[in-house]
Amino acid sequence: MAALTKAEMAERLYEELGLNKREAKEMVEAFFGEIRDALSHNEQVKLSGFGNFDLRDKKERPGRKTKTESRSVCWNPVITTNCPQFRASAISLSVKWLICAALKRMC
Repeated sequence: MAALTKAEMAERLYEELGLNKREAKEMVEAFFGEIRDALSHNEQVKLSGFGNFDLRDKKERPGRKTKTESRSVCWNPVITTNCPQFRASAISLSVKWLICAALKRMC
């Protein structure tokens, strides 16, 4: 399954809206920059019909040595942090299920 990249988004803006390629790339970068800036200021981002971005608190947990998978109190714990989280809206989820159902019928 192919992923939609920022470059492909800019290409689609170029083709469908008639923006030049530089403007289309800047628009895509500005969009994601606004989301990053809002999250860095602990603001929630709500995109109607698409979903919400917000920060989730992750608790401190013990560190582990990845080669042996052993957990040890000697290792420094992974500290508490905030990480971005995306929650799809009901509309986005229903579109996802319709696409999945259509793809299953095609196979």
